[in-house]
Amino acid sequence: MAIKPVLRMGHPLLRQVAAPVDRFNTPELMSLLEDMFDTMAHLDGAGLAAPQIGVSLRVVIFGVKHNPRYPDAGEVPLTVLINPIITPLTDELEEDWEGCLSVPGLRGRVPRYTAIRYQGKDEHGNTIDRTVSGFHARVVQHECDHLDGVLYPMRIRDFNSFGFSQELGINTPDD
Repeated sequence: MAIKPVLRMGHPLLRQVAAPVDRFNTPELMSLLEDMFDTMAHLDGAGLAAPQIGVSLRVVIFGVKHNPRYPDAGEVPLTVLINPIITPLTDELEEDWEGCLSVPGLRGRVPRYTAIRYQGKDEHGNTIDRTVSGFHARVVQHECDHLDGVLYPMRIRDFNSFGFSQELGINTPDD
């Protein structure tokens, strides 16, 4: 369909709680997903939430095979996750670097649960129920935060580890 502009930190829609999806397998939902996948692929993203392209619905996509922005990341299956519920499976948190298409050029170390269960629906209304850890868990938590109006800088504990990628010595392509 189309590559959409990504809203940047500060836009009011990114601070809102997104509305749940109540109808699946509709032309409107399929069009939204096509736009999201086109946009994510164009920007080499690991994931994208509907609010990032101006649609306040509880829809995220994610997936990583080989991504130049995350060269050491493990593979994450390409997934459509609608109306997600995340349940931490441990109290253990791990800090690691994150970036965001809505916060271009910046990186920060963000604490995330190391293992989670996520549940929701796919675009056809089929149930998704997965238990994951590591980078997969981090990506899901990051994208789902967007649905609640939370951007990763809001989760950073130590702002000494937040800044422009080049200044921090993190060699990744521009966001």
